[in-house]
Amino acid sequence: MGRLFDNPWTIIILVIIVLLLFGAPKLPGLARSVGQSMRIFKSEVKQMKDDDTSDADPNSEPVEGRVVNPPRNNTDNRGQAPNANGGTPSPHQQ
Repeated sequence: MGRLFDNPWTIIILVIIVLLLFGAPKLPGLARSVGQSMRIFKSEVKQMKDDDTSDADPNSEPVEGRVVNPPRNNTDNRGQAPNANGGTPSPHQQ
């Protein structure tokens, strides 16, 4: 893969293939949408970094979290054992 762009002909061939696939009229719109997506992505990443630094309060204590599993019922109201998804098998599977 590192030798792909050593030769300028490979780049020229790739550009021609892109032009044929996407068409010349569609390329400006494609570039515009990619640029807009990158701006949105960068602003969201910056906002996430700013939120992380503002939320870091040195006086706050960590919150303890525990996972609570509901009690598992081995049989349903018909006396059938549940299947792998926790449900009961359909009548045609019995």
